[in-house]
Amino acid sequence: MVSKNQIKLITSLQQKKYRKQEQLFFVEGVKGVQELLDSNFELHELFTTKSDFVSIDTRKVHTITEAELKKISALTTPNTCLAIFKIPKAVAYEQNGLILALDDVRDPGNLGTIIRLCDWFGIKTLFCSEESVDVYNPKVVQATMGSISRVNVVYGNLEQFLTAAKLPIFGTFMDGSIIYKEKLPTEGIIVMGNEANGISKPIENLVSKRITIPRFGDLQATESLNVATATAIILSEFKR
Repeated sequence: MVSKNQIKLITSLQQKKYRKQEQLFFVEGVKGVQELLDSNFELHELFTTKSDFVSIDTRKVHTITEAELKKISALTTPNTCLAIFKIPKAVAYEQNGLILALDDVRDPGNLGTIIRLCDWFGIKTLFCSEESVDVYNPKVVQATMGSISRVNVVYGNLEQFLTAAKLPIFGTFMDGSIIYKEKLPTEGIIVMGNEANGISKPIENLVSKRITIPRFGDLQATESLNVATATAIILSEFKR
């Protein structure tokens, strides 16, 4: 059975200020939950309608009904489980290899997909501006499909980070050099901009190389690519 206090806690974790206050976040679905159980993330509590998990401290596991799961779920169609995990302490990162940086990316689905892309292409560090959506937002966590446990997501002042950087800084712009014609390095920082406004002016001034993905459509009418889609193409080219 889910208590009123548990329902109140889980519901509050949909908001950033309470996640920060409690140092907790939640994930839903067997795949996402199992991925985090197999990682270094520490389980706080697990609520499930089925016995899908083994080798877990039974004191942290609560078997509940589908009706109870619906009360605590953030999904329109709840899965079979919801788990609360402790937010891990920040991990130090090194400025080597390829680093992806996000300038004010606000959409949770985009950030979640970008984290999955970092996992796929072996990008160990994702640096997010302080204005970017919170990595522990339930929609972000859901969209990562477990990749959140394998990518070091760092938040900070992006302008200061880039000013101090010793690696070349690549920025994505509509008027940049065509990426398919560029000789791309194995080390560098790749900056992706906000969904509506792209890379901000202060960050643009710090970019050492402007790159673009060319349009091939006859009408040339599409204004821009979705930031997650663009990230997939950019990372693929750097890795290729």
